[in-house]
Amino acid sequence: MVAAAYHQAICFTANEGARDFLVTSSSGSLKMKPVFRKERCSLRQYVNCVKYSSESPLCAIKPIFSSLSSTNDSRRTVLCDLVLFKALFPAAESYLILIRHGESMWNEKNLFTGCVDVPLTTKGVDEAIEAGKRIRHLPIDVVYISALIRSQMTAMLALTEHHCKKVPIIVHDETEQAKVWSQIYSEGTEMQSVPVVKAWQLNERMYGELQGFNKLETAERCGKEQVYKWRRSYDARPPNGESLEMCLRRAVTYFKEQIEPQLSSGKNVMVVAHANSLRSILMYLDKLTAEEVIHLELSTGVPMLYIYRENQFIRRGSPLGSTEDGVYAYTESISSVAQRKLSPSLWSSEYASGDLATQYEDFLQNKGYQIKS
Repeated sequence: MVAAAYHQAICFTANEGARDFLVTSSSGSLKMKPVFRKERCSLRQYVNCVKYSSESPLCAIKPIFSSLSSTNDSRRTVLCDLVLFKALFPAAESYLILIRHGESMWNEKNLFTGCVDVPLTTKGVDEAIEAGKRIRHLPIDVVYISALIRSQMTAMLALTEHHCKKVPIIVHDETEQAKVWSQIYSEGTEMQSVPVVKAWQLNERMYGELQGFNKLETAERCGKEQVYKWRRSYDARPPNGESLEMCLRRAVTYFKEQIEPQLSSGKNVMVVAHANSLRSILMYLDKLTAEEVIHLELSTGVPMLYIYRENQFIRRGSPLGSTEDGVYAYTESISSVAQRKLSPSLWSSEYASGDLATQYEDFLQNKGYQIKS
């Protein structure tokens, strides 16, 4: 079926000059309609539209070969109207990827780390790269990291493996001068970038006067029960430190105010943070109780995938515990589904069948496009 669709698209490209196609699904078969329009639009409109739609799995119209169609005027105009269509018919789902940072040098030494800014080990670097490979076919529009280097290293290394090869660029908006000095003036370069937002609210739980001490030695000195209570209870806090409840308040508040609106707007988000800030977010996403969340173990450098659909978070994978291979693993089968959604010529049948496809075809015709059956 896919081969036939490609063949049909190539024939239209060669014989009629069409560069964009509306692909719909009916009774298991694909129907491809070429779209034409002669009007031009500005380069700025074109760039803005490509930024919005190039990574989306929900765009009905895609060029069959970007090398043939990237300068075509009809493509530019179609993409401009895709923005309008997406505003009228919002994306059905977005991806949320959560990753705990790779192993840090204090993880390796079994020290309480908390908010001390410790880098990754060689193993942690490898974990970050492997995490990137596991999510390389998922679209990523914006990345959130903590203010700590182990989170930042993990995010940057993971993104080097992404298939789109976009450059992750940390957003500096601390002051007006920082905004101006870090501004990208080339639209083409900005289009090939992924914004990375740094937020202290995603930092690890602050362990107070335990930071820097060995965990086993602290248990011997203070008693195993007391240390377990500091580490695993929901509302107990170490001396001059944070409880999980306190960490949750800042992390989940930030998630609701800054990250969830991005998902609602159709953007795909990756968050690279820490064991306790992620536990806090998972408690919110999965509606866990205080008793359940304290038993939740997260492996370093293993992606967790959620689908955001109709204001609901749908988990892909289960927290099996840190000793289980593939805890929250991003499986091969899910990867292949994501890859199909990003295919350059086909619109997923989940979105291309029924009323939505009809609405989109009517929308194009009302805008003046000629759609050939």
